[in-house]
Amino acid sequence: MRLTCHKLVVMILLTLVVFTVISGKAKAFHQGGAGECEGCHTMHNSYEGMPVTPTNPVGTAGVFLLKGSDASSVCLSCHQKSGDTSPASFHVSTADTDMPLGSPPRQLTPGGDFGWLKKAYTWIPALGTLPLTSSGDSHGHNIVAQDYGYFADSYKTTSPGGFYPSASMGCTSCHDPHGKYRRLADGSIAAGGTSIKGSGSLASGPDPDTQQSVGVYRLLGGVGYNPKSLGGGFAFSYNPPAAVAPDTYNRSESLTQTRVAYGSGMSDWCRNCHANIHTDALPTPLKHPAGSPNGSLGARIINYYDQYIKDGNLTGMEANAWLSLVPFEAGTSNYATLKSLVAATPTKGPSATDGTPTVMCLTCHRAHASGWDGSMRWNNRTINIVLNGLYTGGQAGQAFQPNAQGRTEQEALRSYYDFPTATFANPQRTLCYKCHLNGSE
Repeated sequence: MRLTCHKLVVMILLTLVVFTVISGKAKAFHQGGAGECEGCHTMHNSYEGMPVTPTNPVGTAGVFLLKGSDASSVCLSCHQKSGDTSPASFHVSTADTDMPLGSPPRQLTPGGDFGWLKKAYTWIPALGTLPLTSSGDSHGHNIVAQDYGYFADSYKTTSPGGFYPSASMGCTSCHDPHGKYRRLADGSIAAGGTSIKGSGSLASGPDPDTQQSVGVYRLLGGVGYNPKSLGGGFAFSYNPPAAVAPDTYNRSESLTQTRVAYGSGMSDWCRNCHANIHTDALPTPLKHPAGSPNGSLGARIINYYDQYIKDGNLTGMEANAWLSLVPFEAGTSNYATLKSLVAATPTKGPSATDGTPTVMCLTCHRAHASGWDGSMRWNNRTINIVLNGLYTGGQAGQAFQPNAQGRTEQEALRSYYDFPTATFANPQRTLCYKCHLNGSE
């Protein structure tokens, strides 16, 4: 009888495990906080007699006992997979072998694919002019991940508008690998306290209560965060933003858009490294406002955003105005509102009923990398983003290509997250006009 009961218990447990995996409800590695220590670290750099870190002999672990040459290489051991044929869950980088010349990176997370850092382009903009270039380094945050062929920015030694050293830029520059930061029941962010019960990033995630907290958005570092590998002097001054992502966020937007409900605090958080961007700081102030309160859209621009569908079409309304290529902050830290924007009203435009809509850094840029200079969401080096019904204007492969700019149509399409060109006018001007309808606002 005891043996029968034991077998029954085992069968039940196995059934639960199988059901959990099949139903897609298996717990993620991080779950809003730290994953298993052995997922990233090795005590002796050895697994079944072979070195875990290929560059080190058996028994000699990497720095901080990491399973890679550096922190970002450890991250990419899970967040990049060779052989991906389409966007895949939490992958944020495409392997070199999966993006040959003329083919784009394959991941479509809201933050972008780091693979764009390895794509460089040269083109002749007009007859009799010198060639222009778009270096891979200009396409986003240049992480250092030696095991995956990512190296420090060749041009910038520090973060634009700040002093963060490019040589130390990596995944853990922004994301806390140990997941200390958490959102408490009262909405505050802390580096300790009640235990973390799940991710606070996703629409299906739990809400904090008096007994347990949830992780902050995307494990971002908060006040006081400073990677151990960096040394002192760079501790963060701002906490992570209020934001909610859909459960399925790495996907083509050829049919429907991916709505991340940015709530508040995104631009402040970016100022942890880019303190003088969008301020009056000398020597070269960048004047476009961002973040609350200076970046508040105001009634007139809200009206522009809601009405503008594409050049020549101003029939839009608040209910269908959202454009993931030009996102905005709702201007609230109310997570019930943010979850509603993801699940119930994903196409809703800026509305004073939700908060104080605001332009932010991610309105124009992607957090990781993009196919365009400055990690822009759209090509800002051309007058028209669509010409002759194509993102490249039909110029790909030609000697002169002010629109194609060295990209193939496939690469340009992927840079726009597979938005069909028919989404826009022909020709279609820059997406700045989503907010600046008449070009003078």
